[in-house]
Amino acid sequence: MGGMQPDALAAVASERRREILRVLWEAEMSAGELAAHFDVSWPAVSQHLTILRNSGLVAERRQGRHRYYRADAQTVGTLAPVLREMWEHDLDRLAHLAEAEQARQNGEGA
Repeated sequence: MGGMQPDALAAVASERRREILRVLWEAEMSAGELAAHFDVSWPAVSQHLTILRNSGLVAERRQGRHRYYRADAQTVGTLAPVLREMWEHDLDRLAHLAEAEQARQNGEGA
């Protein structure tokens, strides 16, 4: 896969980090703003951001004492085929879980 870093592949192996990348693809935000999108603590989001930043998938911009993060389009672009496959797998898995839950609820109501 071209010049893709192994660290980038390891970074996107985490479903949470893939979710963070999706959010940061849309808009630049602080770690606190990003944490508000998830049911995890700010320190947990910060740890994920460190991994994503170190792998080159997320860029950091400092403005005074504040830090803002955004997905690095060029680096993430090299991972597009891998991410697409992972996201499709995630969606397939989610659809399967939803169908199983619906079947379970239908079975209980009968």
